[in-house]
Amino acid sequence: MRALFVSLLLLAMCLPGSAKSGKNSDKERERLQNAGETLKEILSIPEGIPQDLLDKAECVIVLPSVKKLALGIGGSYGRGAMSCRTGSNFTGSWGAPVMMALEGGSLGLQLGGQETDYVLLLMSPKSAKAVLSSKVKLGVDASAAAGPKGREAAAATDATMRAEILGYSRARGLFAGISLSGSTLRADGGANENLYGRKINPKQLILQSGGAPAGAAMIGALNQHSPANKSEPSTLKDVKR
Repeated sequence: MRALFVSLLLLAMCLPGSAKSGKNSDKERERLQNAGETLKEILSIPEGIPQDLLDKAECVIVLPSVKKLALGIGGSYGRGAMSCRTGSNFTGSWGAPVMMALEGGSLGLQLGGQETDYVLLLMSPKSAKAVLSSKVKLGVDASAAAGPKGREAAAATDATMRAEILGYSRARGLFAGISLSGSTLRADGGANENLYGRKINPKQLILQSGGAPAGAAMIGALNQHSPANKSEPSTLKDVKR
């Protein structure tokens, strides 16, 4: 009888934690689904992200519905996901998502809206390595610029085209390039642990070439619209993670 009581007590102690874990995982998967839907919509905009730039991106970050915080002036906090091309030189298919967080002083106000969708293109192995390794301040640790749209890409300045991270935003039906300089970008450790059920190393996750366990909508959109990395081969040589 005592053994049965102990077993029931242990089971009761475990159930709340399991329910909480499952609930948190559902929350992260919902964010991934939202990120995938947002990306599909943005990639379908005729005068949207130039195909040439998407094809040369090593990683793509999607942050749907970033909201302005009530505290502070213009402060915002957004959560989303990043997918990178797999393999040591970013030449594989798009890989498993890493949950990301973006914090900044003017996010959510650029297009006059309280909620804004953001898409960031990481255009170099250096920027991808930096974001995968630690918190990055855009414009300081990695150069950032407003991404050119559609035919604007042909007239983009050299500074824009050399930027390590190109930003785009959509709010109230308006789509535009946006510089997020001054904002910070980091892997969301707690969200990643909720999603995968364990602590993960973002760099190791990106290196894997297996199928992604989550984020099917986002990764499917990327593989459909940009299945191959068309960066200059010289820019991808000897990438050290």
